[in-house]
Amino acid sequence: MDISTKNRYNMSRWESYFGFRENNIWEVPHVKYDKSVYRSLVLITQFGINMLVPIFLCTIAGVYIGRKFAVEWITIPLFLVGALAGFRNVFIMAKRIYTADSTSSRSPVVHREQYKKQERSNGHAKKD
Repeated sequence: MDISTKNRYNMSRWESYFGFRENNIWEVPHVKYDKSVYRSLVLITQFGINMLVPIFLCTIAGVYIGRKFAVEWITIPLFLVGALAGFRNVFIMAKRIYTADSTSSRSPVVHREQYKKQERSNGHAKKD
C-alpha cells in the first residue's frame, strides 16, 4: 500500500466518522436520536416547571401581601408553602409515571384478569 492509498483510506474513515466531504467541510452527518432522549428531556423540564411555578407564585404573593399590609415576614412562610406544593407536584408526577411504567410492562392477559377481578369485587361483572 503506497502513501496516497493509505491517506485516502484514512481520509475516507475520517469523512465517514465526522461527515466531512471535499465540497462542504462543515456538513454534519444526520444523527437519528432515540425518542427516549426527548422523553427524558421533557420529563426533566416538567419536573422543573412543576417545582418552580408554585415557589415563584407563592413568593410573589408573599411579597405583594407583605408590602400591602406591612407584614414583610409573610414571604418566608409562603415561600415554604410553595416549596411544599412543588415537592408534592413532583412526587405525584413521578408516582404517576412509575405506576404507568409498571402497568405497561405487564402482559395484557394479566392486566385483563386483574380488571375482571376488580369488576367482580365492585359488583359490576356481567351476568351470563
